Amino acid sequence: MTEERHTVPEAGGSLALVLHLPADRGPAPCVVACHGLLASKDSDKYLLLGAEFPRAGLALARFDFRGCGESTGVEAETTVGTRVDNARAVLKWLGAHPRLSGRFGLLGSSLGGFAALHVAAERGDGLPVVTWNAPATFEGMAGPPATTAPGFGPAFFAELSTGRYAAAPTGVSRHLVIQGEADDVVPVAHGRALHARAAEPRALVIIPGADHRLTDMAHRREALARSLEWCLRFLP
Repeated sequence: MTEERHTVPEAGGSLALVLHLPADRGPAPCVVACHGLLASKDSDKYLLLGAEFPRAGLALARFDFRGCGESTGVEAETTVGTRVDNARAVLKWLGAHPRLSGRFGLLGSSLGGFAALHVAAERGDGLPVVTWNAPATFEGMAGPPATTAPGFGPAFFAELSTGRYAAAPTGVSRHLVIQGEADDVVPVAHGRALHARAAEPRALVIIPGADHRLTDMAHRREALARSLEWCLRFLP
């Protein structure tokens, strides 16, 4: 396996990206990992994905959204829309990489999954999407972000008031929903709602006892195995 570090220019700044490539030198499909709020590409979950996906023949790209990790910007100034823009820029940049086949999937955790669904809906080309404990809606959120929602700032709430990204899109196909049964941040009802919104082929996996961060390694490995199986099904 090969690991490459890159900087992707985007919106007057830059996004830090790490690309994990399979040992096979042929062009490989690539899964882009989108982290959640108050996280980064270097969180344990994404390091695990970067180690395991290339062993199965899939490249794995993990990157920092604007304002997170090694990317430029301030997280509290970002929105769902800026995260969608970031993911779009990463996909475009990876599309020109000589070791990649041009076939992509998305895997997002929590807010990263929510953004990934909007990217998939916008593209409309049926790329596979896996979400881990992603919200189905933000409707009803309000109040001072500094006290009610760490990581969110006024820009997020201003965007939310427009309704543009208040809920996950409907009709996204090839969507695997992975939901922790004991998630106290994004309750299990959100996972069921996401599955109901998706188009076939779709699947829902509820992991008994799993929390929002999939802290238990057995839960995390189950999520990884199901995700890898799903991506290999649609990115042979």
